[in-house]
Amino acid sequence: MPRPILATVHTEALRHNLERARRAAPESRLWAVVKANAYGHGIERAFEGLRGADGFAMLDLAEAERVRALGWRGPILLLEGVFELRDLELCSRLGLWHTVHCDEQIDMLATHKTQQPHRVFLKMNSGMNRLGFPPQRLRTAWTRLGALTQVDEISLMTHFSDADGPAGVARQMDAFQQVTADLPGERSVSNSAALLRHVDDARYGVAVRGDWVRPGIALYGSAPDFPEHDIAHWDLQPTMTLSTRLIGVQQLAAGDTVGYGSRFVADGPMRIGIAACGYADGYPRHCDTGTPVLVDGVRTRLVGRVSMDMVAIDLTPVPDAGFGTEVTLWGRAGNGAVLPIDEVAHAAGTVSWELMTAVTQRVRMVADHDSSGSAAPTGAPGR
Repeated sequence: MPRPILATVHTEALRHNLERARRAAPESRLWAVVKANAYGHGIERAFEGLRGADGFAMLDLAEAERVRALGWRGPILLLEGVFELRDLELCSRLGLWHTVHCDEQIDMLATHKTQQPHRVFLKMNSGMNRLGFPPQRLRTAWTRLGALTQVDEISLMTHFSDADGPAGVARQMDAFQQVTADLPGERSVSNSAALLRHVDDARYGVAVRGDWVRPGIALYGSAPDFPEHDIAHWDLQPTMTLSTRLIGVQQLAAGDTVGYGSRFVADGPMRIGIAACGYADGYPRHCDTGTPVLVDGVRTRLVGRVSMDMVAIDLTPVPDAGFGTEVTLWGRAGNGAVLPIDEVAHAAGTVSWELMTAVTQRVRMVADHDSSGSAAPTGAPGR
């Protein structure tokens, strides 16, 4: 028998979250962002739940090839564009749209020999200061692209740094609109936080919706502005459950310690359960005593340090739990109780993005629409 830890991808939850994102901007087209192997869910597993999108967006060509191999014939956008000249050949062959964020990418396009002009998204650095042309240079880049026979339509995009917090989008939207107001082409500016928090803004709502929105983390059942808001507030559903089972039980007396470093000391008699999950599975080592966990659908807490293969759990709220009892590290328990991944990430001092993408190869992963219940083999493209 395989070790009992399992990651389950919930197809209907992906579909629900996609439609929730679409309701926020019903007149816009929607990119489903599937970078980082669909945020750790596996592109092949996530595809069925996200195929209602208008397009798929990701970073690398291998992921674009996988989406095409699934039969997708609609738009695909490379969010970081191409990295070298020969990448443009594959863009031509697969019909990929791609971001242009620097002069070097324009230079590559200028030397690229193609009979089919490319659709590009010209990116402006409106304040994130990662990728994109600064405002004072965007129009020059637009003019250069417009003069190339290798380029067909030019769309415009930017990325928000503070859409999830009090600073909001005002500063960056002002910068973007001042430079692009009279330029033709479709616009794409909204990530998950902008889509959920700012589409109804009296001043910026229409601009934030744009022609294309590109939700990422919201599609995967995480609140982009947690802890200010949770998934229930945004009507999102968890799309990944990390579950395991108890493989041992210990009875502690007052003064007994748990785990490496004896970080937890029992203040009285108590039972703890040992579950098959550790940092080698991708569960954060820095989750400390008090991190929430569900046992048989009942909320309780971790105690002591996370080790490579095991965690210790306080069984006080679940006195009947024993060997084989279900443990939910995040997601949906068998009785329907939900432990949002955001809460676990917050306890670990990180974000849900990291937890989703950190689940390791040794964890079996399945989609719940797969009636066989078998996971993709280790190293398979779907993992």
